[in-house]
This record gives sequence, C-alpha cells and structure tokens, in this order.
Amino acid sequence: MKKTVSVVLSIAVLSIAALALAGCQDKPKIEIPTAVPQQGQMPAGHPAVSPGAAVPGGDPHAGMKALEIPAGTGKKATVTQTMNSGGYTYVEAADEKGEKVWLALPEMKVVKGDKIEYPESPPMVNFHSKTLNKTFEKILFIPGIRVEK
Repeated sequence: MKKTVSVVLSIAVLSIAALALAGCQDKPKIEIPTAVPQQGQMPAGHPAVSPGAAVPGGDPHAGMKALEIPAGTGKKATVTQTMNSGGYTYVEAADEKGEKVWLALPEMKVVKGDKIEYPESPPMVNFHSKTLNKTFEKILFIPGIRVEK
C-alpha cells in the first residue's frame, strides 16, 4: 500500500512539474516602442483622432463652446467685471442682494452691466489661474450663461 501511494504521489509531482515547464516555454513577446510620442501626439498605430478632440497632454476643453442656459433655470445676477484668458471667460457677478461670485465658463462675449442667468455648481476654493496669475477665493466652473436681451 505504501508503494502504491508513493507511486501515485510521484506521478502527480512529475505531472505538475511537466505542466509547469511546458507552460513556461511559450512566453508572449512584449514589444517595447522605441519611439516615444511627443506631447500632443498619439503613439504609432493609434486610431485617428478627429479634429478638436482631446489628446494626451493637450487642453481637454479645446474647441468647447459656452452653452446657452435656458431661462428660469439658474440664478440671476449682474456682471460687475469680466476677462478672457486661456479659452475661458471669467465673470464676476452680483446677485440681487449684492453678493458677488466668480464664474468661469468657455470663452464667450459678455460685458460689464449685462444681466445674466447661470446654473448652480459646487465652488472650487482657492483656485489659481495660471493664465491670469490670479487666485480666486471661490469660483464656479459652469458650462455657460444666459445673457438677458
């Protein structure tokens, strides 16, 4: 009986070893690209990207346009100052109570004194704009505004 268990055990160990060795012989070859794409370029063999689409290292908001906010869907305010930089329009607006808020949206035409409506959005605190070299204590990033005619 000891001999039978010993033979079965030996066969099992040899079978496992043979399978392990056989599995290790055909390793997949990994090709490492020799040319590294530059910033804003896709690696060789990557599918074509449509114009205006985001590319690695590029501006993910490139080509984005401000949305017209439907009437009655946001907060109303009056523009107290505005500036364009880096593809964005920064708007400081005061509500009916005189409370001011900074808004950032895709670049669009808006001027001081315009009556606007904008959607609610969670604020970013202490946001630093590199293109303006300015830190906003609190700013809302929104998809667009509605300028009252």
